[in-house]
Amino acid sequence: MAALLLALGACNMNAQVNPMEGIGFREARFQEVSAMRQYRQCRDDAIALDEQARATGNAGRYLASARLFEKCEAEVGPEAAGVAQDERMRAYALSVQNYLKGGDVAKAGENFEAFQKAFPGQDLYFHDGSSFIETMAALFGHKKDSDFGRFAMLNVNDTLKGEMRRVNYWKRN
Repeated sequence: MAALLLALGACNMNAQVNPMEGIGFREARFQEVSAMRQYRQCRDDAIALDEQARATGNAGRYLASARLFEKCEAEVGPEAAGVAQDERMRAYALSVQNYLKGGDVAKAGENFEAFQKAFPGQDLYFHDGSSFIETMAALFGHKKDSDFGRFAMLNVNDTLKGEMRRVNYWKRN
């Protein structure tokens, strides 16, 4: 009988530590989940536009997809800002690429800088192992011309390296 009273008392003591903590946590978690659900729906719509753009090669669809990705990130809000960062990084990086493919280089550069501020010290890697940050920095001219002489040091795609070598050659000759 004493053991039963002790066990019930122990359960009751834990519940009375902070009765509002459980409710506040649940509400915050619900807001977080709701915000991510909305974000993912928006992102899925942007990915569908991206797939249509790839299938047709339509620059307008690339731009529409990039704008939608940007809108999705803007609407995340503070309640879910720290949630699913890998997912959000990939989507934001895709917006940078889609602005480039759509022909809006200035906006792509702005989004690239925003990407670096939103996710400092983080990088994504393409299937061939090249760095998203270094590739975009090279494309936007954030690297000095002398850096391209040392391509072994840059983690960018071999095709991009070849293209940058060609550009540097024709600048000098």
